[in-house]
Amino acid sequence: MARRANKPILIEASSGSVFADLGLPDAAELETKTRLVVKINRLIAAQRLNRVAAAARLEVSQPVISALRAYRLDGFSIGQLTRFVLAVEPRR
Repeated sequence: MARRANKPILIEASSGSVFADLGLPDAAELETKTRLVVKINRLIAAQRLNRVAAAARLEVSQPVISALRAYRLDGFSIGQLTRFVLAVEPRR
């Protein structure tokens, strides 16, 4: 087995946002969208909605649900994602 050199490993503390750490110009927006999609996906899973039922609840096509599950955020606004959260939240 090859021996590793004892080179120091540089570790940089995170800013708290992976998007900001990557230097993306729209880091705050991406962070917000990601948090909303995480919430949407968790609510869909908690209610055991399949793709067809989730699409009906959100009034979108099934490919939109697939995009949300894959965290493909392009084409979604924060307002639209917020409406999705409200549509899939259990009624009180």
